[in-house]
Amino acid sequence: MELAYSLFTTAAEILIPHLYLPIAKTKHKKPQPIKPCALPAQWPDQGHLQLISGLLCSKQGKILERLGFCSEIDFIRYTQDGKKLREDPKLFIKDLQFEDVPVRVYQPRVPSAGLRRGVIYFHGGGWMFGSISKNKERKLGYINRGIASRSMDVIIPLYSALVRYRLAPEHKYPSQFRDCLTASIHFMKTAEDYGVDSACIIISGDSVGGNLAAAVCQALVSRSNFPKPLAQILIYPGLQAIDFYLPSYQQNCAVPLLYREHVISCCLKYLEKDVSVLENVMEGSHVPLDMKLKYGRWVNPDNIPEEFKIRSYKPHLPTSYSDEVYEVAKPALETTFSPLLAEDSIVSQLPLSYILTCEYDVLRDDGLLYKKRLEDSGVPVTWYHVKDGFHGVISLFDFGILSFRSGKKAMDSIVNFLKSL
Repeated sequence: MELAYSLFTTAAEILIPHLYLPIAKTKHKKPQPIKPCALPAQWPDQGHLQLISGLLCSKQGKILERLGFCSEIDFIRYTQDGKKLREDPKLFIKDLQFEDVPVRVYQPRVPSAGLRRGVIYFHGGGWMFGSISKNKERKLGYINRGIASRSMDVIIPLYSALVRYRLAPEHKYPSQFRDCLTASIHFMKTAEDYGVDSACIIISGDSVGGNLAAAVCQALVSRSNFPKPLAQILIYPGLQAIDFYLPSYQQNCAVPLLYREHVISCCLKYLEKDVSVLENVMEGSHVPLDMKLKYGRWVNPDNIPEEFKIRSYKPHLPTSYSDEVYEVAKPALETTFSPLLAEDSIVSQLPLSYILTCEYDVLRDDGLLYKKRLEDSGVPVTWYHVKDGFHGVISLFDFGILSFRSGKKAMDSIVNFLKSL
């Protein structure tokens, strides 16, 4: 069965990519095909990245959906089902419930003389993929395990919890945010039951997990008489749905593993909205003028350092506003979806922050803009920029012969930040 599956996915990748159509036919604008990979010719491991992109099976999933065999989402989930959970010589690994939210915890086997630090981790996967199954482990869950394991190498006593939030589209927005917030509140209230210091809890996540971590942190600091997280760790987070023509969106629109069209498609599917407005949302037709003026203080290319505008960037001309598109995309402008839009009174209360960005990532500028907002509000920020990195690189820090050195360096940077707390 596994051999047949491998042969099928390989054949599909080679023989029928020409059947791959744009993500959605839009009502108002003609869809544009994704351009070839926009990485510079001198970029190392370009073929390496293209191979991994092919193995992710997104194209095959679309083909099978068009042929009526199964949905693209179900196919991708099947291919990412992971392998049997293996034991770790450094860690106890077990599945628990925080309230009604399933979590997987990673606890050092070595006893601790005192209370440990705690890390709550939200995985990436476009809100639709990546949740771990019982007795299985998926690649998106390896980051949290890697942080816990590597922390033991430098003698950081961590208790780490990976939150298995419910996935879209079966579960409506903001169920995912609520699951993450519920699990975080439970852990912070009962931390000592797990041998964790309630004053030393870090909220973290990658990609949409970084989005959820930012939103959860904002919700936690807004609660009166509740302990504040010690820190937040945001790994190439997506933080706003106002402007999809920021420099990084233009420069990296066709760079694997995350295309600009895929970002907007995931956003609309997460919200259970009609993807036919994808092109209109990309052009900004969903944002009323008053919101553009209000949020333009924070979501603005002028707030991005000039060094990030050298490569293929042109200011985007304003587009006409559409009430119809706004009504479809309106939830994407809420702070539980776009944490970058939070008021200064909230941002100024946030804890120590670590933000990781990658040069060849459409979400790079979301991280840069949030970094500036935090710093302008007096919040200390540790920023690590992966100059040859792409979206998802840290998930490949331990991927055998397909590992990326930049992913390992990024993982080490996160562990060093934890060590500094």
